[in-house]
Amino acid sequence: MKTIKGPAIFLAQFAGEAAPFNTLDSITTWAAGLGYKGVQIPSWDARLFDLAEAADSQDYCDEVLGLLAGKGLTLTELSTHLQGQLVAVHPAYDAQFDGFAAEHVRGNPAARQQWAVEQMHLAARASRRLGLTTHASFSGALAWPYVYPWPQRPAGLVEDAFDELARRWKPILDVFDENGVDIGYEIHPGEDLHDGVTFEMFLERVGNHPRANILYDPSHFVLQQLDYLAFLDIYHERVKCFHVKDAEFRPNGRSGVYGGYQRWVDRPGRFRSLGDGQVDFAQIFSKMAQYDFAGWAVLEWECALKHPEQGAAEGAPFIAKHIIRVTDHAFDDFAAGGSDRALNVRLMGLS
Repeated sequence: MKTIKGPAIFLAQFAGEAAPFNTLDSITTWAAGLGYKGVQIPSWDARLFDLAEAADSQDYCDEVLGLLAGKGLTLTELSTHLQGQLVAVHPAYDAQFDGFAAEHVRGNPAARQQWAVEQMHLAARASRRLGLTTHASFSGALAWPYVYPWPQRPAGLVEDAFDELARRWKPILDVFDENGVDIGYEIHPGEDLHDGVTFEMFLERVGNHPRANILYDPSHFVLQQLDYLAFLDIYHERVKCFHVKDAEFRPNGRSGVYGGYQRWVDRPGRFRSLGDGQVDFAQIFSKMAQYDFAGWAVLEWECALKHPEQGAAEGAPFIAKHIIRVTDHAFDDFAAGGSDRALNVRLMGLS
């Protein structure tokens, strides 16, 4: 068995214009000072990382890795959550998602989608140059507006949407395969891949592609009332990335899963800092050890109440406390009698 690696931190929610959050050098110094051993880098944030240069320049990649190593840090994954989202955008969300794209493709959905595909190709090449074997992203969504429809969905709408989603992603997955990198799709409401059923629908359509895998984040399962422990029992072979994020779901007489269009702090389901929610991380880390997860435990901070710097400071020791150093021998080995076929025969009463 393997011991999970960590603690690590996803830098996306902390990056900003003010120091120490505005350069890779300063934000990683801050993260290392909190006790983190790894960082997951948002590839779209030019303040921290140049994706195009990383795709084509080994010298640049070596500089990034050297900077991290000098602080005792490892690069866990690159993230293309924003670019992956733009691979498949329903027209209802065009205006909202335009801000995720480069300025020269905004207002042009076809050009924006092609830009997103090119970004994914860059991420595959950059990951290889950086020595990475996993990558974090979103699937995008064509069917999401119809998740709880009225009137009912026309027959075949969901199937057609997933056919198109797979058509767009299959060539991208092939490029990641050429570069030896798995994509971990974050299973997330708002994406077409938002639970096990939808992941299976997609996986079937991309021919069970070996690079189509899962970023596991239990907080998104709490908010949709899905059994996040059973999910690991079912899909552990496809889980390649892990966001450690807490959440709580406390329905009441006025609001439930859908949240009543309320702001996050007032919703029955809301994200929390580690240890403040309802996620059973002791069982999750136990299952990760049981199923030999070889990746990183990466804090993603999204809390409706707590300041991000407090959440980050508390996150590193929380993750470190939950990492299970797996055993290299059975607890009852001291009583082992060795291998004796003759004894086995006698014990079974066989002649």
